[in-house]
Amino acid sequence: MQTRPTTPFGRRPLSLAMVASQAATENFAARPGASDTVVHKWRLFRALTEAKEPLGVTERALSVLHALLSFHQETALTLPESDLSSAEAGSGSSGIVVFPSNKELSIRAHGMAPATLRRHLACLVDAGLIIRRDSPNGKRFARKGQGGAIEDAFGFDLAPLVARSTEIENLAEEVRAENRAIALLREKITLTRRDIVKMIETGLGEGVSGDWDDAHQQYATLSARYGRGLSCADLEALARELATLAAEIHKALEKHIKAQNMSGNESQTERHIQNQTTNSFDLEPSLQEGRADPPQPNLEQSRGPIVRAPEVSSERSQTFDSKPALRAYPLGMVLEACPDIVDYGRGGEISSWRDLAAAAATVRSALGVSPDAWSQALDVLGEHDAAIVIAAILQRGEEIKSAGGYLRVLTEKARAGEFSLGPVLMALLRGKASKAARERKRTG
Repeated sequence: MQTRPTTPFGRRPLSLAMVASQAATENFAARPGASDTVVHKWRLFRALTEAKEPLGVTERALSVLHALLSFHQETALTLPESDLSSAEAGSGSSGIVVFPSNKELSIRAHGMAPATLRRHLACLVDAGLIIRRDSPNGKRFARKGQGGAIEDAFGFDLAPLVARSTEIENLAEEVRAENRAIALLREKITLTRRDIVKMIETGLGEGVSGDWDDAHQQYATLSARYGRGLSCADLEALARELATLAAEIHKALEKHIKAQNMSGNESQTERHIQNQTTNSFDLEPSLQEGRADPPQPNLEQSRGPIVRAPEVSSERSQTFDSKPALRAYPLGMVLEACPDIVDYGRGGEISSWRDLAAAAATVRSALGVSPDAWSQALDVLGEHDAAIVIAAILQRGEEIKSAGGYLRVLTEKARAGEFSLGPVLMALLRGKASKAARERKRTG
């Protein structure tokens, strides 16, 4: 009677993980109906591929396992009925043992080097996915009995795959569920980030009151935490913080809209009251004297002339009231979006709008913008916005071939009311953030 081999050949040590894997496999084989368990080896391998991280195996180790599975002729993995008696008696058994040579195994593993092959085989053994069944001399072979049936085999036993098939499938399902959750969280984060950027652009472009510089700083800080290696818990926390920021910005925009609606309702009420008053003049005869006809020669000489204040037409007053409010962009946001212009400031720094305007005047001549184009931009855009445009043109560098022509086009658009600096600044900020993300990905 042959002894079932449980220890590795040569100087390879016997670890507790090997003993635990062998004991778990033998306990599974001793269960009633264990031989009825049928496992599709390629479906199981797919589950192993998905659950490789919880199992502690690498892609190269899975390539070696794929090669070992290819040496098993049947697609189904089952424990032979003789394993039950052999597990109880301790005698040798063929089990699900494959016995390829290192040369053949290396060929099926896509030409893997022998040292690398041995390292990944040891990884599979330590992970409890295969068991070494080494012969006395360390060779891998099978001994056949009468009729050509294999009685004993020495090599790698695949029985742990059958014993742990349920565990592997459960781990793969957990990984799939986590991946689905991560995909949904990443989708939510992407949508929330887009909403925040668009709402900040709207706030800046429409002149909504609020600390948009602080909102952008918060957004930049949260976006810097977003990466490919974040866990599900980290993504959940980031999604919550982004959603809170988006809700605050949306609340500010809603507040501005409500204020506009209330202002519009009040103006409509005032016009309604004025119309009612005018109609009352026409209806009450006692007030008709206030609307005197042109003076006649027979009027009383003692009555002094009536002096009336000049009336302003409703159309003129309406035009005056609807003058657009000045749109202010935080200096910090401008310098963050256009950092190159800082080099042209006094002493290499810009701490006020006056410094920015002086630096823009210097950059204007360096970019080749004519004095006429610059004068028109100052008249239409104003000193601050014109300086921001020059800073943006400088930041874009070689993308703009003719700075003077580009400035004239923007001036004409601003004169027609079709230009806003908010989208320009946000586009520069997004480009800066994307470039920083690419740098982190390259270095990381």
